[in-house]
Amino acid sequence: MLRTDQMWYKIGGVVMVLAAQLNISPIRALGLFYESKTCEDLHNPDTLLYTFSDAYVADEVIAELQGM
Repeated sequence: MLRTDQMWYKIGGVVMVLAAQLNISPIRALGLFYESKTCEDLHNPDTLLYTFSDAYVADEVIAELQGM
């Protein structure tokens, strides 16, 4: 599992990728991320999602938003 500071860095990276891919503000992207199941999964050490790239995690959020 990531330390708290590492998790914040990871979330920041995911949010910036989301903002760029969706052409929205980082603040809006942060809100979308925190409302997602993917966020919950990222914080769950059993999923190992924190080991995946920021782009992969962002793609998971986008897929979730699209209902996939």
